[in-house]
Amino acid sequence: MPAYSMKGSNTLMQIRTVNLDQLTDERFAEVSKIASDVAGVISTGDFTEGSFDKCLKNSYCELSFVSDEKIREENKEMRQIDKVTDCLSFPLIEMNNGALTKELEQWDFEQTEDGDTLLPLGDILIDLNKASLQAEEYGHSETREIAFLIAHSVLHLLGYDHIEKKQEKVMIEAQKKIMAAMGLASSEELEEASLNEMTDHSDDIALPAGTPCDHCGYCAIIGRPNVGKSTLINYITGMKVAIVSHKPQTTRTNIRTIYNTSTSQIIFVDTPGVHNPDSKMNRIMVDKSFNSAIQADVVLLMADARFNKPGSVESRLIELCKENNKKVILAINKEDELKGDNMLPVIGNYASLYDFTDIVPISAKTGRNVDTLLNVITEALPSSPRLFDSEYMTDQTEREIASELIREQILHYTDQEVPHGCAVNITGFKEKSDNQTDEYDRDCVVIQADIICERDSHKGIIIGKNGQMIKRIGTAARKNIERMLGCKVFLELYVKVRSDWQNNDTYLREFGLSEEDE
Repeated sequence: MPAYSMKGSNTLMQIRTVNLDQLTDERFAEVSKIASDVAGVISTGDFTEGSFDKCLKNSYCELSFVSDEKIREENKEMRQIDKVTDCLSFPLIEMNNGALTKELEQWDFEQTEDGDTLLPLGDILIDLNKASLQAEEYGHSETREIAFLIAHSVLHLLGYDHIEKKQEKVMIEAQKKIMAAMGLASSEELEEASLNEMTDHSDDIALPAGTPCDHCGYCAIIGRPNVGKSTLINYITGMKVAIVSHKPQTTRTNIRTIYNTSTSQIIFVDTPGVHNPDSKMNRIMVDKSFNSAIQADVVLLMADARFNKPGSVESRLIELCKENNKKVILAINKEDELKGDNMLPVIGNYASLYDFTDIVPISAKTGRNVDTLLNVITEALPSSPRLFDSEYMTDQTEREIASELIREQILHYTDQEVPHGCAVNITGFKEKSDNQTDEYDRDCVVIQADIICERDSHKGIIIGKNGQMIKRIGTAARKNIERMLGCKVFLELYVKVRSDWQNNDTYLREFGLSEEDE
C-alpha cells in the first residue's frame, strides 16, 4: 500500500455509467441503478484484502453501455477476434483475486476538485443488446443478466479471472456471493454463464515426427504489409502466435506455425510484408520473405481484394515465383468487403499474370473459405513423413511470443505517434511453482522486458504522463501473455533509447533480426 496519506470521504466504490448506445433516459437510469447496487455489494463484501478496503471505497471505474458494433470493434482491436461479446474489462491496477500484486504509486491516484483522492480501477464495456439475448436464452430476467455482467466485469478489474480452473472456481464463488446479496442468485445459471472458453485438448492423439503423411511440407505466406497474413495464421492455429496491427510491417521475422490433421501437416511460414526497405532491419525483413518463398514446397500469395489490379509488390513477388518455378496458390483476402460480382475482375487481373495452382477468395478475419484454402494447400504438398510432432503448434518460444505481444500493445496504444522504430527485448523470464513434483505445473511467470526506441521523444510518449501509457501497455500485454501461458504473469517494463538501432548489427542480432539467421 502507498506510504503517503490517502484522503477520501467515500464509503462505497463508484461505478460511473456512460450512455454510448443511445439509451432513453429512463432505460439509462434503470441500468445505472443496477450498477450502483453492484458497487454497494462489492464495497461492503469481502472481495478484496483488508488493507485494500479504504482504496476500494475511494475508487471508481467507468462503465459504458455500447452497441454491438462498438464491442465488435473493441474485440477486433484488443483481442483480434471478430465477435460480439457481452462485456469487456480493461484493468488499470495489478491485482490477483482482490489483492494487490504490485504496490500502488502516487500516480495511480487522481485528485478531485474537493481535494479527495480517488483510485481509478479501469474501464468496462457492456452490450445491453447481447445481455437481453442471453437473458432470454438462459431463461432469467434481464436485470439479473445485467447485474451478473457488471459484477463479472468489476471482479476482472479486481484481479479475478477464469484462465485456469482454479482461478475460475474462485471467481464463480465471488459472483455467487454478489448475486445472492442482490437476491438474484442461481448457481446453475452462474455455472452456465461462466466465460471460460479454453479448449480441452485432452483427447487429442499425438502423432510423432516421422509418422507417414499423405501430405506434408512448408507453405510460405507472402504479400504486401497489412494484407492479413498474421490474421490468417492466428485464425488457422486458434491461438495468437503472430501479432496483428492496423499498421504495416508488423511481422519482422519468419514465424512458423503448424497445422495438423490425422493425414497431413502444413508448416506455415508467416513472413514480413514485402515493401521498399529504408533501413538495414527492413532490408533483412524483405530478404527473409524472398528466401522463405524460394525454399518452400508451396507459396501462398495473399492479395487485397479491395485493389482491382496487382500492384508493384504483387508483380515483384509473382516474378520471383516465375524465376524459381514455384507452385503458387493465390488467396484474395478481405473478400467480405466486396459486393456482388466485384471479385471477378480482381481474379481475372491476377490470373492473366501467372498460372496459379488455385485462386481462393477468403476472409481471414471471419474465416470464410479458409477451410477450402487449407484443402487446396494440403493437396499441393508432397507425400512425406510428418516433420514435427502433431502437438507442436509453433516454433516460436514463449519468450518470443511474449515479446511480440508487448510490441503489439505499443503499436496499438501509441497509434501514429511512435513508428515501427521500436523493439522489445525479454531480459528475464522466470517460472515459479509451489508444486515440487511437476516442473511443468507453474503458478506464475515473472517477465522483465526492455522496450527499445530510437528517440527520447518516443520514450516520453511510451511512458506517458505520470506513467499512465506504459501502465496501459503493460496491463493489456500481461492479459494476453496470461492467456498464452495459462498462468498468472508479473510483467516489468523498462523503456530505453538506442539511437539508430535499426542499422546497428549488434542490436539487430540481439533482437533476432540479423542476416546471419538466414
